[in-house]
Amino acid sequence: PCPLCLPQYGLVFDAGSTHTALYIYRWPADKENGTGVVSQVETCAVSGPGISSYADNPAGAGASLKPCLDKAMKIIPAEQQQQTPTYLGATAGMRLLRKQNSTKAEQVFAEVAKAIKEYPVDFRGAQILTGNEEGSFGWITINYLLETLIKGSFTGEWIHLPAEDVVGALDLGGASTQITFLPGTTIDDSSTRALLRLYGTNYSIYTHSYLCYGQMQALKVLMASLYQDSPSSQTISHPCYPMGYQENVTTADLYNSPCVHAPSTPSAAQVLTVMGTGNPEACRIAIQRLFNFSCGANRTCGFNGVYQPPVRGQFFAFSGFYHNLHFLNLTGGQSLSSVNATIGQFCTSSWEKVQKEFPTMNRTHLRDACAASTYTFTLLLQGYKFNPMTWLNIHFVQQVADVDVGWTLGYMLNLTNMISSETPPRVIGLQRSNWIAATVLLAIMLILIFCLLIVLCYQKNSSGYESL
Repeated sequence: PCPLCLPQYGLVFDAGSTHTALYIYRWPADKENGTGVVSQVETCAVSGPGISSYADNPAGAGASLKPCLDKAMKIIPAEQQQQTPTYLGATAGMRLLRKQNSTKAEQVFAEVAKAIKEYPVDFRGAQILTGNEEGSFGWITINYLLETLIKGSFTGEWIHLPAEDVVGALDLGGASTQITFLPGTTIDDSSTRALLRLYGTNYSIYTHSYLCYGQMQALKVLMASLYQDSPSSQTISHPCYPMGYQENVTTADLYNSPCVHAPSTPSAAQVLTVMGTGNPEACRIAIQRLFNFSCGANRTCGFNGVYQPPVRGQFFAFSGFYHNLHFLNLTGGQSLSSVNATIGQFCTSSWEKVQKEFPTMNRTHLRDACAASTYTFTLLLQGYKFNPMTWLNIHFVQQVADVDVGWTLGYMLNLTNMISSETPPRVIGLQRSNWIAATVLLAIMLILIFCLLIVLCYQKNSSGYESL
């Protein structure tokens, strides 16, 4: 077959704070500038923790990627592997490691790059995305998949959709959370503004990433704050853990993250007993203390004093937002009061009861389910300022058009220049002359069918049957 007829492939590693995943994309070689032409062939979960966890064993980070690369080599035809653009993007876990120890972060990246370079692909580098890039690429992904930026018409022209059709993106990872949308006003704080030119249209989008407010880090901060407020120095009462749950942690475990502020005079390492009390109201109050919800005068904000215009339009919430509510069957557009009641009910369940109800679920996820869903609820309502009406504009999704929603597709589309900054000249597909020929052919066929019906009708009438 001709080289230009073969589909093209792209690989993107999403190196998150808790785990890494490889996405394998494919698109028709002759349709690079359309929307919705990229499909997701496969996704591969890298076993083990995120690459930032390999700070003291950088070679382990590189080795962890190889089984997924082997899988990709079985999917992509050998003759196309060398033309396959391959990227690794790391997010908040590596942002935190770079903050803590930039040398270790560089060593991890060197080993990851070394491992990928052993494969016959067009490796285009590993980099740490900024929070604003992560938010912007997530926004591009969702709007590309929904075809809200540009759409091909029947005649082969491109149609620009109105700004109201563009949707916002809400992302919750392990170490950070992002909100990105097209506001109805000018953006007052340039650090939260991203200017994008896509298909001949300029977009001034609001985007902000809150480091340390991803789910895993927020729950670490919660545990440390419960300990600091505890009357006992040996036990921690955890209102978000189910009643009857018990585990031991060390003080070193509490303070092993740059997001958690250790006391200035650290006490000797000791073992603490964490006991679940299953109290939804106390859980909600403890989680609210992780945020500062007040805004300064004359300023609209999200939380911690960060400028944010009022939310506007439809939003798609993915990653942790989707998983936390899907677990409780709350991703079907339920009202705010219904979601609140379901979370409250789950949070009063005992450890024995939830283990019986969810026998196959990972023990850590089950322990954290109440805290995670309460955190999601608090972040969206009080953090991002959704209300009972705008809550109904949030659509919780994992995929759109069989493609996982996240920043990876938008990142690849951007780096391979697949989204042109100007409007593509025409829809590549049937040329105008071909459209005319197809229309004429269709008209001839309709005339022939009509003539055939008349002949049949005449025959039936002449042989004494009822007319059609």
